[in-house]
Amino acid sequence: MDNQLNIAGIVIRQDAEGRYCLNDLHRAAGDLPKHAPALWERQASELVEEIQKDTKSYVLAKLRGRNGGTYVAKELVYAYAMWISPRFHLEVIRAYDQIMTKGIAMRTDVAQAAIDNPADFLARAVLVANDQLAIQAKKIQCLEEERAELAPKAAVTDRIVTAASGAMNVTLAAKTLQVQPKTLFTWLSANRWIYRRAGGSAWVAYQDKIQQGLLQHKVTTVERLDGSEKIVEQVLVTAKGLAKLAGEIGPIYA
Repeated sequence: MDNQLNIAGIVIRQDAEGRYCLNDLHRAAGDLPKHAPALWERQASELVEEIQKDTKSYVLAKLRGRNGGTYVAKELVYAYAMWISPRFHLEVIRAYDQIMTKGIAMRTDVAQAAIDNPADFLARAVLVANDQLAIQAKKIQCLEEERAELAPKAAVTDRIVTAASGAMNVTLAAKTLQVQPKTLFTWLSANRWIYRRAGGSAWVAYQDKIQQGLLQHKVTTVERLDGSEKIVEQVLVTAKGLAKLAGEIGPIYA
């Protein structure tokens, strides 16, 4: 951007309040330890308090995160630069002057162009406006396409929230995900969620899927008519498992 403060090839970042990053200024001045912002702050407290009296926003703020650092108002930028050296102070003054000069020159050129050739100026203005409208229309189209793409996934999520207060069998899970039970059984088997023991007919959950909280393995003892007992095994899909399946199966079978 043309209105950014640039000193010694380093762009001085600004925060949302328009304050400038002292850490960037420190780097522009040579990054010497003796010029660290923290050292300057110790002797500038009275100046900070004096400037603070004339404004409601903080003239010095410390931000965290990727763009973190010490951010100060313009007056404190000059003060920090003067504290470092007269030479650096002059660099900062000239950098600010350059921003102002560019802005004035740009406004003057635009005004002169409108006077010299109003028809051409108006035509260019219309082209710029049309370009901006086209850009906005493209953004709206992308948002609509993204919303249309997310709508089915949102519907599946709603069904999961409604239906999956607890674990459910694979058939009911398939109904919730709106796929055929056979399709879901095939997918679970192919992707190592469930398997059949040699010689057995019942599906069994893989241990790692149980440990991840995606599946549960239910074993029930049923009494036969003759009084003997039969062990029935059943795989149950948890709410967490349903959510994961919605993300993995949805794009495949949508």
